[in-house]
Amino acid sequence: MKKMAALPSADWQWENAVAGAAAGLATVTFSHPLDVVRTRFQVYDGRISNVPAYRNTPHALYAIARSEVISASGKMHKQQCLTRYGPSSIREEHMGFRGLYAGFYPAVLGSTISWGLYFFFYSKAKQRYLRNREELSPGLHLASAAEAGALVCVCTNPLWLVKTRLQLQTPNQIRPYTGFHDALRTIIKEEGWRALYKGLMPGLFMVTHGAIQFTAYEEFRKSLVSSKAQENENTLATAADLLDSVDYATLGASSKLAAILTTYPFQVVRSRLQLKIYLLFEQQRPSTTGVPRYIDSWHVVKETARFEGVRGFYRGITPNMLKNVPAASVTFIVYENVLNLLKMSRREY
Repeated sequence: MKKMAALPSADWQWENAVAGAAAGLATVTFSHPLDVVRTRFQVYDGRISNVPAYRNTPHALYAIARSEVISASGKMHKQQCLTRYGPSSIREEHMGFRGLYAGFYPAVLGSTISWGLYFFFYSKAKQRYLRNREELSPGLHLASAAEAGALVCVCTNPLWLVKTRLQLQTPNQIRPYTGFHDALRTIIKEEGWRALYKGLMPGLFMVTHGAIQFTAYEEFRKSLVSSKAQENENTLATAADLLDSVDYATLGASSKLAAILTTYPFQVVRSRLQLKIYLLFEQQRPSTTGVPRYIDSWHVVKETARFEGVRGFYRGITPNMLKNVPAASVTFIVYENVLNLLKMSRREY
């Protein structure tokens, strides 16, 4: 183990990035339907919205999967069909589970890139802070996670904005996006490239989410390793020797829970900014003659507090926890095991 520690710090950066990307891909694949439900709950404020109201999480899952319909006209929008060919040209069909995977492509892309970059930047920051130190304090773990989170947020905000817009599309949308690339092109064309960074400010505040999660994970992990080392009477054993997938799952879930309860309101504010609903036209995409409901982050906070109270800042927290707590377990199981495999391969080579 001393030999491994003596290797240059840069040698391990790509392994952390690959392990993080694999973890992100695994996480989003199984948890996306709950992400769609969470986003819809977050933006529904009981006033003017093109997002349907749902009683609870099971009802939302059922309604999206079974009740929503889409035009069977392919890429041609419903309004265009009506204008050109009349009502007989419109045939509607059930979306089925496709509705639960709206925005899946940008979600997979964003999650894979985000986790890959996050673990890369996080590992790099930790190793920089470790110079002339034997171990990192909780404060330095927090600083490393915050630094990584801010860099990732700036890099991936456009992907999350497109994902949010696609997740919130309904069958009654007048001019729906036909997919990820269409959404990206249309947003830039109609709103300008700055629109891709809507919600960046609350996103940067959400850096505290990752910082809290990773600080909690590191501290829980350190305590667990120390406890197991004492039980096994082997003080030289490492985390890879002592911890298994169940341990990683428990550590990931508990650290994620602490982060969610602390930072969830920032997610609600960001989703409402990214929705960009306009008062004069109940549609997701903006009109130049419309008036924006939410002007900026502070306006979202004031309006939410005024009309919904504290509960408004926690809309959708149930599907969020159902999605993210087990997802965090999967993330860290995949990350730690892939990282250990890559390190073993490097050592054998």
